[in-house]
Amino acid sequence: MIAIIDYGMGNLRSVEKAFEKVGFESVVTDKPETIEKADKIVLPGVGAFKDAKEGLQERNLVEPIINHIKKRKLFLGICLGFQLLFTRSNEDGIHEGLNIVPGEVVRFKPERLNVSNTGGQEEMADKSVNSLSGRDNKRLKIPHMGWNRIRARKEVSILKGLPDNPYMYFVHSYYVIPDRRDVVATETEYGGAFVSMISIDNVFAMQFHPEKSQHYGLMILKNFGEL
Repeated sequence: MIAIIDYGMGNLRSVEKAFEKVGFESVVTDKPETIEKADKIVLPGVGAFKDAKEGLQERNLVEPIINHIKKRKLFLGICLGFQLLFTRSNEDGIHEGLNIVPGEVVRFKPERLNVSNTGGQEEMADKSVNSLSGRDNKRLKIPHMGWNRIRARKEVSILKGLPDNPYMYFVHSYYVIPDRRDVVATETEYGGAFVSMISIDNVFAMQFHPEKSQHYGLMILKNFGEL
């Protein structure tokens, strides 16, 4: 069973429909006992970090999520559900996350120049993406919203069958900085490279929205469902 966690935030129905489209049944739930029984859980979300963490706490969902991961059962985090895995966020103050992945969540800076700072990061080719990322006026548009490429940094099972550097759909003003580089699965260029997906054993999480990323996003969800 795939359980999609309802903590009062997020595009839950679109995630559920995306799994249905690739052949997997899922249930949207805010019940700790349902999450504890699930084979796989998905933590989606859009909105503010502080409100999301409070929503999880109010529904007594923090412990079931952590226990699920400790039992090495499969976990997928999407957008805000990705950021919540980290130690803390700097969104509107300092707020503690689930601390499953050491690191922090920080805001894009408008003056962050769109020049690679990762030692040879390839340039984006599409003018539409260049314009989106503020290359023309040397200032980033915040939020980072629209289509952008992900570049694999290691082999990850849920990216099986995808082409090199596929486009995914993003909507976010904050990005993660993991303490460990070995967790990084993909990076994306937006004023320099940022981490757009992580993979650690049974945990997969991404800043982009696979449920809104058309064919290749659905492939990711299908791969997760088949694990």
